[in-house]
Amino acid sequence: MRPLAWVGRAREDLLRFPDAVIRDVGYALYLAQLGEKHPGAKPLSGFGGAGVLEIVEDHQGETYRAVYTVRFAEIVYVLHAFQKKSKRGIATPPRERAMVRARLRRAEEEYAAWRAASR
Repeated sequence: MRPLAWVGRAREDLLRFPDAVIRDVGYALYLAQLGEKHPGAKPLSGFGGAGVLEIVEDHQGETYRAVYTVRFAEIVYVLHAFQKKSKRGIATPPRERAMVRARLRRAEEEYAAWRAASR
């Protein structure tokens, strides 16, 4: 089972979600650790294929999202967790996409450093 690594405040943000959402996202992350994919996890467009996934959960009229990456062989990185506030469209807001992009770069750096140290 691959370990989870949290980038930035992703863990703290996720823990602010309702318990039912935390449970569902946690299950999706557990499956990712096992090398499987939750049926509700979808590739986040604009990030080069299926390496960056988003799980979307609706709860009492609100939408919650968690973004993680399975690009790395040994670690699943949780990049971002947020509540979607905009009621227009289903697209991930530009601000949130920028956060994912920045945290993905940070995960790449951390992974490279971890790999170098483990050799």
